[in-house]
Amino acid sequence: MPIYELKDNRIEALKATSFREQGLKERQDLQRLLQDQIKVVDPDVMVLAEEFGRWDDSKRRIDLLGLDRDARLVVIELKRTEDGGHMELQALRYAAMVSRMTFDQAVEAHARHLTAKGKEADAEKNILSFLGWEEADEERFGQDVRIVLVSGDFSKELTTSVLWLNERDLDVRCVRMKPYVNDGRVLVDVQQVIPLPESGEYVVQVREKERKERQARETSRDYTRFDVTIDGELHKSQAKRNAVHLMVKGLCSKGATPEQVAEVIHWKGNLWRPTDGLLDADQFASRMEDAAKGGGPAWAPRRWHSDDEALIHSGDRTWALSNQWGGRTGEAMDLLLARWPDSGIEVQKSSG
Repeated sequence: MPIYELKDNRIEALKATSFREQGLKERQDLQRLLQDQIKVVDPDVMVLAEEFGRWDDSKRRIDLLGLDRDARLVVIELKRTEDGGHMELQALRYAAMVSRMTFDQAVEAHARHLTAKGKEADAEKNILSFLGWEEADEERFGQDVRIVLVSGDFSKELTTSVLWLNERDLDVRCVRMKPYVNDGRVLVDVQQVIPLPESGEYVVQVREKERKERQARETSRDYTRFDVTIDGELHKSQAKRNAVHLMVKGLCSKGATPEQVAEVIHWKGNLWRPTDGLLDADQFASRMEDAAKGGGPAWAPRRWHSDDEALIHSGDRTWALSNQWGGRTGEAMDLLLARWPDSGIEVQKSSG
């Protein structure tokens, strides 16, 4: 449907145009404007990064990487075309690539984005404030990825694919940005076409159900504590993060390497922060801060076992173990015990 202008004696349709006809480009214009005004296409998203592509063996880049208020990552792809091309396939690849992003990696990506924009804001505070969190929570962060496709219009082939994907519990949205011209001005009609506006009430109900389920999971969060015995020495009533750290440090003192531990806990991609040399806590923190200033990963010491007693020395290197653990901590401890059955380490749930 066209957009009309009401005049004194008639209703006049505005002239439809295209971004190409108006000389507007995807990256230099649409992407540049939307990164600071993403609410135009999705009111519940913040932009973490532009042209994000920090993964191995790929030169592909996400136009805009976002985060929504449910702590889901959002892949936003832009096209100025009238059919959307094959952007849904591209976005699916990107969604798979970022699906394992951790909170720390999101902070790092956002910090790089802010630096590139010449802004001095604190990336972690930005994210926590947007989410309404007091502190990071790996168990809730990035548990799902959704996709927002933005284009001048969409082909039937693309919309059919998106509808099929959504029927299989993916969350893919198509937002049409249709340009018009009026007296030399370019106007844009922005409409979400998938899911259709008529389904909005249903979508709200589904989200409310998901919100209640999340609250139920949070109130039933596992606060189990563990007794860890290492060579007869009992460490009683340890929180999960401390129990697994005691195990890992004990195993490393008996010859296991951090690399071997990472192989066992293979699903956790941000398990270690290592550096060369046998350093104490102050030296280690200084090394991490210098690396961050030089473009390396952001350093948030409260997210790592990094004091003098907690650091692990192995192979002429110093290693800090992550203290961010989710629902698979018990599984990790079981696998470590199975991998080194004669370690002299025992773990059992604390009786109180």
